[in-house]
Amino acid sequence: MAVVIRIQAEPFDTGREAAALEGEGVGAVVTFSGLVRNHSALGAVSAIDLEHYPGMTERSLAAITEQAQARWPLLGVTLIHRVGHLPAGAPIVLVAVASAHREAAFQAASFLMDYLKTQAPFWKKEWVDGVAHWVDAKDSDATAAARWTTNVTP
Repeated sequence: MAVVIRIQAEPFDTGREAAALEGEGVGAVVTFSGLVRNHSALGAVSAIDLEHYPGMTERSLAAITEQAQARWPLLGVTLIHRVGHLPAGAPIVLVAVASAHREAAFQAASFLMDYLKTQAPFWKKEWVDGVAHWVDAKDSDATAAARWTTNVTP
């Protein structure tokens, strides 16, 4: 199975990354591309700063990818997360999953994204009216991730 995990400052090409997962036996490629939101509870967001610990972050993403492989019959996974200073509207994350069947690809992509939102070691500051504010974890993200704590897939 092809697994690509990248942490990078540069933008990514969602179409090119999805096409790279197509191949023998693949019946579905599901992608999720997240963008930097232009709003938060504090007001209009102009940009975010994302930080991570090189090496630790990649190992963490590899571990969750292995968990996804154990749950679903996957044929490929691409996880790309950007770091650095990103303006509102910029692509920030890509999760792409290939499988023989759509349901496995959808579930695995959702599982991986829930993990990225709650467990991956990234730190985010939002810029609102020229002032940076650290972003706390959201209860709604933790609730979404909690559905994966059993071995039963929804």
